[in-house]
Amino acid sequence: MIEKNNLNFEKTVIVGIVTQNQSEEKLQEYLDELEFLTFTAGGEVIKRFYQKLERPNPKTFLGTGKIDEINLFVKNNSVSTVIFDDELSPSQQKNLSKIIDCKILDRTNLILDIFAQRAETSYARTQVELAQCQYLLPRLSGLWTHLERQKGGIGLRGPGETEIETDRRIVRDRISLLKEKIKTIDRQMAVQRSNRGAMVRVALVGYTNVGKSTLMNAVGKSDVFVENKLFATLDTTVRKVVIKNLPFLLSDTVGFIRKLPTQLIESFKSTLDEVREADLLLHVVDISHQDFEDHIESVNQILADIKSNDKPTIMVFNKIDAFKQIIIEEDDLMTEKTSRHYSLEEWKKTWMNNVGEKNTLFISATNKENFEELREKVYEAVREIHITRFPYNKFLYPDYKDAVED
Repeated sequence: MIEKNNLNFEKTVIVGIVTQNQSEEKLQEYLDELEFLTFTAGGEVIKRFYQKLERPNPKTFLGTGKIDEINLFVKNNSVSTVIFDDELSPSQQKNLSKIIDCKILDRTNLILDIFAQRAETSYARTQVELAQCQYLLPRLSGLWTHLERQKGGIGLRGPGETEIETDRRIVRDRISLLKEKIKTIDRQMAVQRSNRGAMVRVALVGYTNVGKSTLMNAVGKSDVFVENKLFATLDTTVRKVVIKNLPFLLSDTVGFIRKLPTQLIESFKSTLDEVREADLLLHVVDISHQDFEDHIESVNQILADIKSNDKPTIMVFNKIDAFKQIIIEEDDLMTEKTSRHYSLEEWKKTWMNNVGEKNTLFISATNKENFEELREKVYEAVREIHITRFPYNKFLYPDYKDAVED
């Protein structure tokens, strides 16, 4: 549940549109996620607005009547921030700021702000600042007076807050400097990865807030930060794990999300290199989330974008404890059974059956339910990769000796 009425939270409204390609039901799913993003950034959503349009208005994104309605609500309710679910063009953002007397942000700006809050290491902060500067550069014109009017808060951390007096040339210089700094760190990280030797590499991937860090802590006996907010983990954590007599490297990576800003994909290249160079992927899915199939599709699309969709993958459906509780609570309220009311056994008979029993797991990382099965499947997958790499390791694979020599 999202905490409400926190006095430290900014009053916020969120806005989206219904188009031919985006139904009202789908929009509400996106707005649910946008509300969670807003909560993560420190805002409290007190109202949702949406409008049916064939396409966004090129000047103001929404129609005039809807903008006037939002503006009136903002004035009457002391709203400090209006957040749009889609990325606004620089001109749209500028025009909306002239009409609505508060901060105007879009989904990209919001995600960048959350990353600015979450970045702990120098490398993560550098990556986030680069993405913010790239987002900011085309929006400099007319932006400073808007930022001066509303100092601090959601969307104004990082360079947006500290470089209000800057101009395009200085921002471009800053981008060049940050890119060089990242290149230097990238080379260092590439050397670190090469120094890990020939150990099998396993990477946890998945949508944000699906429990990857909890799983990392349980399997790797590490202490990765865990919180029920989006993007709790930004920096990649790598741990040596030993199951039975077989060691391998397990890495926890940044969570993916729908409409992930392109600036972040570029600036977090090295973080994603952990995925690119992995031998095995554990694709973690929150099966208790009603949109988990969409989340799988979003993650697969990003994996395809970074050319990592052909790697051996084990689908790990997490949070089955929460899923079972939801099924119990909804049974009494159900009027018509849909896929949202499927039991685990019924889900296993759908497309999940095509994935194969060998590549599918149902666990609870919090309760460690079915953890022995997880460890066994990961062990077998890592062992199979290890055999192809070191076929004559008689200590680890004495039973494979004859087969290899034949």
